[in-house]
Amino acid sequence: MSSRVTLADIAADAGVSVATASRALSGRGDLSPATRRRVLAAAQSRGYTRDPAAGGRPPGSSRLVDLVLGSFHNAYADEVTAGARSAAAAAGYDLVLTEERDIPDDDWPMRIRRRGSAGVVLGLISPTSSQLTALADAGIPVVLMDPQAETTHGLTTVRTTDHAGGVAAAEHLVRRGATRFAVVVGSPPFRYGRARSSGFRAALRESAPAAEVAQLDAQWNGASSRAAALGLLWALRPGDRLGVFACTDEMAAGIYAAAAETGRRIPDDVLIVGFDDLRAAQWLTPALTTIRQPIKEMAGAAVAALTAAAAGAPLHPRPIVLPTRLIERAST
Repeated sequence: MSSRVTLADIAADAGVSVATASRALSGRGDLSPATRRRVLAAAQSRGYTRDPAAGGRPPGSSRLVDLVLGSFHNAYADEVTAGARSAAAAAGYDLVLTEERDIPDDDWPMRIRRRGSAGVVLGLISPTSSQLTALADAGIPVVLMDPQAETTHGLTTVRTTDHAGGVAAAEHLVRRGATRFAVVVGSPPFRYGRARSSGFRAALRESAPAAEVAQLDAQWNGASSRAAALGLLWALRPGDRLGVFACTDEMAAGIYAAAAETGRRIPDDVLIVGFDDLRAAQWLTPALTTIRQPIKEMAGAAVAALTAAAAGAPLHPRPIVLPTRLIERAST
């Protein structure tokens, strides 16, 4: 009996026709995600890799790079898109924007396979094993930008110095005379949020070991951080100067709203440091002191790694780390 695995073997294992198996493996055809996943799982278990040239576009043939985000309707996505687009154009590639939809039928890896993209940047997304397998089976490399989890599946990642940013925020608030402290952390507790909070707390243990440090849990948005901060701000005592580090600029804006609602003055009663340095940070009143992460540069580095890989350079399973920087403005 021949040891060579055939397309007919995969079709039999998945309980579909040979034609359906072929369409599933090439990313063509109007198939249900469940059928496609079943065929891919059968192929993976047998160690079967289909030659991309047998159907659909070979990887890189269309000189496209895909940027996949959960949403493109926010300031962070604007920065990522700008950086990725510039890097792609500089390398002679076009950038495709692919939104990950939170629905069971979303089959974005197969759409990318059909396009024959040279590579994929996944921003703020934790891909599933089946999604990564669908891309790997087509020979399409992936770079993770700002991964949400520590697990990176052995992929190249691009990130910033989140822990060091938290340290810088704490040291700055101590220098500016804060007597009490609070850190606004995001929920769910993604990797970067944990690192920022950890750096902040570590620095305070060194520079202000006797100080009170409150933790405010918010759902990565301004409305939630405002609600989380109201009780703490109402309870401020005369003479207190509360130093607040918010793990994003958007959550920092929520602290502004809570301060206004409770009659607390910024920066006299409340000093605020954010994280990101999105464009809106400087237009808050007073302008927001923040930790700048180089979002455009990070996106550009992710795309550059993929276009270099398309030219034959290896992708290494180690992070590309770009540094943060404290931007001091009037909120402190």
